[in-house]
Amino acid sequence: RHFNPHGVVHGAVIYAMADTGMGAALYSTLDAGYACATVDISISYFRPVMEGQLLCQTVLDNKGRTVAHLTARITQNDKLIAQASGNFAIMSMPPERR
Repeated sequence: RHFNPHGVVHGAVIYAMADTGMGAALYSTLDAGYACATVDISISYFRPVMEGQLLCQTVLDNKGRTVAHLTARITQNDKLIAQASGNFAIMSMPPERR
């Protein structure tokens, strides 16, 4: 389902895992009434994936008042598949959107 024409997991799938993992990790630290959004992500791919499960582990490297930086590592069987780093905006949501 998530393969490119060569039978390898498409890079966008791995990118989505990293983006989602980093957003979820940051969101869990936010106060009520706040949200976050991806500003930018840089990702490096190291190994192809043809089958099996992937694991995304995320570290919150720095959280400021308006921007946070996170790192995500995508692994398979303890082998590094990809690593991403990203900046996320932290913003107060208007009362009608909470």
